[in-house]
Amino acid sequence: MKRKFWVTTFLTLSGILVLTGCSKEKNEGTVKENKNQEITFMIPDWGVPPQSMLAEFEKEKGIKVNIETVSWDDIRNKIAIAASGNKAAADVFEVDWSWIGEFEDAQWLEPIELSQEDIKDIPSISTFIVNDRVLAVPYANDFRIGYYNKVIYQQAGLDEPQTWNDVMKDMEILKEKNILKYPYTFPLNANEATTTSFIWLTYLRDGKVFNDDGTLNRENALTTLNFINDMLKKGLINPANLTLNGLDTYRQILSKDAAFMVGPTSFIARSVDPDQSKAIGEIEVILPPGKDGKATQTMALTEAVGVSSLSENKEAAKEFVKWYTSKETQKAFFKEISAIPTRTSVLNEVIDAGEIKNSGAMKETSILVKSPFPNGVPAYYAEMSNSIYNAINSMASGNLTPEEAVNQIDSKIQELIKD
Repeated sequence: MKRKFWVTTFLTLSGILVLTGCSKEKNEGTVKENKNQEITFMIPDWGVPPQSMLAEFEKEKGIKVNIETVSWDDIRNKIAIAASGNKAAADVFEVDWSWIGEFEDAQWLEPIELSQEDIKDIPSISTFIVNDRVLAVPYANDFRIGYYNKVIYQQAGLDEPQTWNDVMKDMEILKEKNILKYPYTFPLNANEATTTSFIWLTYLRDGKVFNDDGTLNRENALTTLNFINDMLKKGLINPANLTLNGLDTYRQILSKDAAFMVGPTSFIARSVDPDQSKAIGEIEVILPPGKDGKATQTMALTEAVGVSSLSENKEAAKEFVKWYTSKETQKAFFKEISAIPTRTSVLNEVIDAGEIKNSGAMKETSILVKSPFPNGVPAYYAEMSNSIYNAINSMASGNLTPEEAVNQIDSKIQELIKD
């Protein structure tokens, strides 16, 4: 599941980066302790810090960081192969939200101690806390948020949707009035975007996707599948979404082929980018709808960094992770590489400064981030995801009823739990 949560066109940024770093006096002991140490950092190209920042970190901490730029798709395999030989692929490496269960089960991650203040400042860290231990720290944000085209809505005399029932009624009106052929967009391909969309839709509306024992909440899952199926039967979703990738389905809001969606935060920036959007000034960024009113929780698909349990430089590696995810570094990353801050304090700061255009309900939604997995992301997530997206794609193709699809998903999850 490859997901990019920022784009080079995220913002028109101005100003010169000012690196603040940590107080030398406070870290004097750490510097001496880590003097002349070296660590390796395996990360996709989008997370590589500027060399100037790494040089400042080395000067401050006495730790040299050697970057290994590896594609997102290859990182998990490299970690697994190295671990099979009892070696660390790198001292610090990328940890996707969907890997955390597998990595924890294999004991590939070293716990990281953070203050309660830091934990509270990073809502999406809940995904990476297992058995009260922080196993990785998020560094770039990507939570689900609502989007609607206010101009298209106004043509039909519609107001901002508050509930998912509102969304259904609004989409029906837009189609009946021939304003849009397929006003709602939702991923339906047999790939990861469909799984995560199913999970967040159930989570936003009904709050519980999985029961406390890890099994599927059949009632809520079936409600979601019926909603998707009804949207398809009423011709409100483009049938092309059965074969389009997730990003291309989301782009329908930018091309004005869709009027409403819930999607990645990166589309806040895309919506105001003239190279990507035909709806400049038309798209409102809103709190997602819920069951009886606005949603009270949302889901994040966050990238994090963790320390290898097989590292020979664990203390230096932990020092780097704390620096890499600190307030000062997140501010710098936002300016340098357009990474959306995972810290609420930093995100609020850049929004209040007007540095994110058309931010809408970004602040309000960011603090609603929680994990839909009551026991953490399971080690069998990849297999479960495969079952979910194949069942939904088959249902959307007309080969399964919603009841048959939920039975298929439920049976597979129960099988995975027993194994």
